[in-house]
Amino acid sequence: MTTTYLELSQDDGGAHKFYEVTVDGTVVTVRYGRIGAAGQTQTSTFPTVQKAQAAAAKKIGEKVRKGYAPAVQGQRAPRSVTRRQVASAPSTVRSVAPVLWRFRTGSAAFGIHIDDEHCWVGNQAGDVYTLAHGGEVLARYQLPDGVKCLVADDFWMYAGCDDGRVYDLSSKLPFAAYDIAADVDIFWLDIHEGVLHVADRAGRLTVIDHEDEHQWARGGRGEHAWMVRADDRAVYHGDTRGVTAHAPDGGTEVWHTATQGAVLFGWQEDDAVYAGTAHRVVHRLSKRTGAVEATYRCDSSVYSCATSPGGRYVFAGDAASSVYCFDRDGTRLWKLGTGGGSALSMQYRDERLYLVTTDGSLVCVDASEAAVTAAQQGSVPVARDVKLAAALPTYRAATAAESVTTVTAAPAGSVVVECVRDGGRTRIHVVSDGYDPSWNVQFPRAIREPGARYVVDAVHAAAGGFYRVRGDIRRLG
Repeated sequence: MTTTYLELSQDDGGAHKFYEVTVDGTVVTVRYGRIGAAGQTQTSTFPTVQKAQAAAAKKIGEKVRKGYAPAVQGQRAPRSVTRRQVASAPSTVRSVAPVLWRFRTGSAAFGIHIDDEHCWVGNQAGDVYTLAHGGEVLARYQLPDGVKCLVADDFWMYAGCDDGRVYDLSSKLPFAAYDIAADVDIFWLDIHEGVLHVADRAGRLTVIDHEDEHQWARGGRGEHAWMVRADDRAVYHGDTRGVTAHAPDGGTEVWHTATQGAVLFGWQEDDAVYAGTAHRVVHRLSKRTGAVEATYRCDSSVYSCATSPGGRYVFAGDAASSVYCFDRDGTRLWKLGTGGGSALSMQYRDERLYLVTTDGSLVCVDASEAAVTAAQQGSVPVARDVKLAAALPTYRAATAAESVTTVTAAPAGSVVVECVRDGGRTRIHVVSDGYDPSWNVQFPRAIREPGARYVVDAVHAAAGGFYRVRGDIRRLG
């Protein structure tokens, strides 16, 4: 067995990654990722030892030509990962929001998403929990590193993590759907129709397609880009200098709007984007022109914002542990204390406002008119402290093909896909009847192996001309 270990590290803050190739008889194993991390592994089997050695030599040669050089693993220190440092002062508001329940995750949390069935929360320990709307904890996903944010794209749920990967949480087997370049320090991300949009520490915007292949990148006008939102018409990117809209195909700038202070959070509705800033305001910007249509004024830096459907009500969370509600035109309707830290992210649904706060809690607030009126008069419900269930289902990320359950036959109604070699890369195609065999399938890279077949619950066509897996993944053997 022979192993070749290479590294590419740039002193200007650029790439900082490794590439390792191991040849063991006819098996070639490639491991790659950020220096200091476990990395991602891919294994290929060849007909003869000579062909395996030739394939390994080709891979090594390609990396050397790109600037990689032989190194000793462990001598170069990992590059630090930015974890958002935020200050949270006590609220000066006497009235506290009507909190219905609170779930303490045990670690600082930034990710939140509320859908028809679940409440999702992700924290810096790499834990993602799902809860019912009533607060009951349903399941736990364990990821390899801290969760930066949670985003949904139709049915699919994704977690952006500090290890530079984006994990698909849509089945019981979380997998790395995207592996971000080592020089991209994720601050926030959004996914639209399977295309990933990443905002990073340097203020850049990076766009990656469903096959985890880089499409385009643009440098921001400022730094520390905490906002990225995407739809069919544009990608909306907010940094320390304002908000810029880029065309989704190629990244041409459509408009730029300076904001009152650095953008710390972003939200979108059909026709408008909302930018919460360090200068104590939320701006509503026209998606078409970038014009400021309304401004919502708070009393401290805005850490998060959200709206009710259509932007009828606008909510904001500030650095002083307070939460606000505004009418569409900017009139402040109420301000209440959160009762437990500043809201780092939020989402409104069915007269409830869900917050993730600086103490790592997921909080459910009754935002109905009656409850808020009572709270302003000092009458609030006793918040229920949600506890973990004794036997909580726990799902861990798949890191290799061996972690996938094997079945001997495809269940009725399932779809069979196959790993094939295509131009030096391993692609996934559907082999079941009724699907286009030329379309690629978005699939976990860690478990791709030429010739292997997998069974999935379903695949769905995406607008970009590819399929997306839905449900559980099992190896067919």
